[in-house]
Amino acid sequence: MSDWQRKNPLDWQTYVNKEVKVTAAEKHEYKGWVLTIDPVSANIVLVKLLEDGKVSVSAILGHAVQTVEIVNEGDDEVKERLARLFMPEESKAFGHEELEKRKSSLKTWLESNHIPVTEQGESQRTLCVAGVLTVDPPYGPEDCSSSNEIILSRVQSLIQGHLAAQQ
Repeated sequence: MSDWQRKNPLDWQTYVNKEVKVTAAEKHEYKGWVLTIDPVSANIVLVKLLEDGKVSVSAILGHAVQTVEIVNEGDDEVKERLARLFMPEESKAFGHEELEKRKSSLKTWLESNHIPVTEQGESQRTLCVAGVLTVDPPYGPEDCSSSNEIILSRVQSLIQGHLAAQQ
């Protein structure tokens, strides 16, 4: 087991949204921005931001990683760009201010209906309802996920009603 695999998820989290140089087995080198690290396998997902606006995504298997060196800390603009890469298309249509407004409106409405809700994630973009359901941007019924089908269905209906009332 490599030193990389011996790290814990909190150690790996310090690499997220940073530009790194990874040396892997057989002296292969990879450079890119760390999008995420799988806490079970220690696999690294790297993103290269290309000049033409496109991106290149690579996955380096955790067992092959020998060293990881931080090259650039990254700023809020890079974090935002990485966060938007895999966001559903409809949420890209909303500006940052519009998404914040939708999140705030939904959160306030849920709280006014005595439903416990918190913000979670590094960027506080995800709403967590009663600790068992999450709502991601753009905060519509289809953006809910929960392993409890009954709660999922009921909260989706509530959100649908909230959105209909706003129009």
